[in-house]
Amino acid sequence: MEQTTVVIVGGGPSGLAISACLKQYSISHIVLEKEDCNVSLWRKHAYDRVNLHLAKEFCELPLMSYPPSCPTFLSKSYFLEYVDRYVKHFEISPRYCRIVESAMYDEGEKMWKLEAKARVKEGDMERVVDEVYRAKYVVIATGENSEGYIPNVVGLDTFGGQILHSKHYKNGSIFASKEVLVVGCGNSGMEIAYDLQIYGAKTSVLIRNPVHVVSKELIHQGMRMLKYLPVNIVDSVITFLANIKFGDLSQFGIHRPNKGPFYLKEAAGRSPILDVGTIAKIKDGAIKVIPSHIMRIENNKVIFGNNTEKEFDAIVFATGYKSVANKWLKDNYKYVLNEDGMPKNEFPKHWKGEHGLYCAGLARRGLFGVKFDAEAIADDINRNLH
Repeated sequence: MEQTTVVIVGGGPSGLAISACLKQYSISHIVLEKEDCNVSLWRKHAYDRVNLHLAKEFCELPLMSYPPSCPTFLSKSYFLEYVDRYVKHFEISPRYCRIVESAMYDEGEKMWKLEAKARVKEGDMERVVDEVYRAKYVVIATGENSEGYIPNVVGLDTFGGQILHSKHYKNGSIFASKEVLVVGCGNSGMEIAYDLQIYGAKTSVLIRNPVHVVSKELIHQGMRMLKYLPVNIVDSVITFLANIKFGDLSQFGIHRPNKGPFYLKEAAGRSPILDVGTIAKIKDGAIKVIPSHIMRIENNKVIFGNNTEKEFDAIVFATGYKSVANKWLKDNYKYVLNEDGMPKNEFPKHWKGEHGLYCAGLARRGLFGVKFDAEAIADDINRNLH
């Protein structure tokens, strides 16, 4: 059994950011990461074309800015180089290949007990070792993108083609000339649809609900305006400019919500589509929009709610992720997370739970939210210790 002040579960951006902030206060801590690398979602599970959608000023981790010479919008490779510099600068050493199986609070000792399985390599062999940690504080930093979510579609098990979640999509090279349906019209879904078409796939994208379409430049402009203006005014300006840029998209099956993009992000965590070229492909007919939902699947035939049907060779589910922290957190949803594995408390106090339990990176605010959470959690722990 090993004892420390804080155990951070997760070696993604949130875990690294909290580690850096705790080091500024010389607070002892251990970072446990289930994969064999940090920020594994970016290193292993991101499609080739993905880049950071927001400007660099909103994608910084605490205590380290990007160099002035770097571009406003960052590539995946540049971000990973930044992470590598960050880890080296703050001497962050996550313990990799650690799968936390339980975390339980001991009321008598006022301490957390965590049990983990460690995969240890010995030459060409690998064995599993049981580890136990005790800590006064625990930070859930596994992120909101822990496990890919695929909805329970009637007949999905009968589909004869390829099914994959966007987490496992790299590029469209293997889908050339195939009929591919993308389910989900968030940024990943729309960008994957674009990528598929570039590689020669006959691409359709399912767009069930109204969604805002903007450019990353407009979002950058809007986020800067929010420092000085209320949300409703910023929404009006950005929506007006988006309409000038993209026009009325309802004729293509894309409808704008009644509420503005920044309001929806704040109130419901719903991000607008930051177009990378998909809309032009939709307008010229290269990508088909299906403005409906899936009723059922019969072999390779997909039946939609608008009484249409079509056969596909593959389905890519860009339907988001779900938190898996509740699988190992043994608190009966009492201390910080709800039954969906998301914060019980409303923003901006979402990060703080009871009995020294915290969560980071679960506010649906991207890297900008990660920075906010990490600084708040480290400050709170430091105050409690002193």
